Amino acid sequence: MQTLGMAGVRCMVMRGGTSKGAYFVREDLPADASERDELLLRIMGSPDARQIDGIGGAHPLTSKVAVVSQSTDDADIDYLFLQTGVDRAFVTDQQNCGNILAGVGPFALERGLVAAKGREATVRIRMVNTDSIAIERFPLHDGEPEYGGDTAIAGVPGTAAAINIDFEDTAGSSCGALLPTGHTVDHINGVAVTCIDNGMPVVIMLANDVGISGYESCAELEANTALRETIEAIRLKAGPLMNLGDVTKATVPKLTMVALPREGGSLCTRTFIPHRCHDAIGVLGAVSVATAALLPGSPAASVLTKGATGVTVVEHPTGTFDVSVDLDITGSTIVARRSGIVRTARKLFDGTVYPREY
Repeated sequence: MQTLGMAGVRCMVMRGGTSKGAYFVREDLPADASERDELLLRIMGSPDARQIDGIGGAHPLTSKVAVVSQSTDDADIDYLFLQTGVDRAFVTDQQNCGNILAGVGPFALERGLVAAKGREATVRIRMVNTDSIAIERFPLHDGEPEYGGDTAIAGVPGTAAAINIDFEDTAGSSCGALLPTGHTVDHINGVAVTCIDNGMPVVIMLANDVGISGYESCAELEANTALRETIEAIRLKAGPLMNLGDVTKATVPKLTMVALPREGGSLCTRTFIPHRCHDAIGVLGAVSVATAALLPGSPAASVLTKGATGVTVVEHPTGTFDVSVDLDITGSTIVARRSGIVRTARKLFDGTVYPREY
C-alpha cells in the first residue's frame, strides 16, 4: 500500500453513467474498513455541504467510490461500491450503484487487473455489496478502453462509447427476495406500494397517492416538505417489511413515485435516493421499477402504457432510461431471469489524490 501522507493515494475519477466517482484499486487503500472509510471522507471532503476541501461534487450522485480488485470468485473483478456522505460523515456499503459500475470494466483494464484483445472487452464483475454478477461489454482500441462513441444517455451531454451491462441473480440481492413482503402490493400509511428488490430495494407508489402529479422538477419536490415527510414515514415502515431493519440512517430503500408517461415512454418516475430527488434515476433502481411495472396489479403496472414485452422506457426528470427485463410469471411464482441496460463512462482524471490532514 502506498504512503497515505504527502505522497497521496493513486486514484482515477470517472463519470459512470449519470454519476461521478473516485475509483481505487483495493490494495491502494487501508485493509481495515474503518481506516479506509476515514481516509475516503478526507479525500472526498466530507462532512461539508460543498465538499470544498476534497474531490466530492457536493451531491450524493457525485460523492461515490468504487473499490476494485481481481476476483478470487467466479468473476474477473470484484467491485465494492461505497456511498460517502456529503454534509454528514458517513460511508455505507448497503447498496450497489449501477452507474458507477459502468466505469469498473474500463478502470480494471486501465489498471491492468484484466487483459483484453480484439475489438471488444468482456468483463465479469462480482458486485461485492450484494454478491451478484454483472457482465460488462465495451469497445477497445489498441487494447485500451474506447471512450468515444455515438451513444447518448439522458442526463449526460454529448455521446460516448456504449457499455452493455447484463445482470445475473440480482433479484432479492439486498432483501432476500424479489418481493420481500411476499406481496405485489402492500398498504403503508394508507398508500398502495410495491416493495421490490431487483438489484436495488425500492418502494414504488403512484404520484397521485402522495399528493403530486409526478411531473414536478426535482427542485419543486425537494421544497415540498409535506411530501418529504409523507414518503419518509412510508420508507421507515417499509424498511423492516423489506428485511432491511431500521433504515433511519440507511440509504435504502429508495422511493419512486410513478405516473402516466408523457414523453413517449412506458411510465414516468420521480425518485428520492432517499432524501434528495434524483436528477435522473439509478441503474438498478430503474431495473427494479421496470420489473415492478410488469407485475399485474402493481401501482407501476397501472400507469404502464408500453413495454409489457421487450424494453421498458422509464421517463425521469432529465430524459429516459431503457431497461430490458426477462420476467417469468407462472401463477404466483415470479422469477426475474435477467436484466440489461446500456450506459456510457469516461475517464476524467488519473493521478494522485491528496487527502486533507484532519
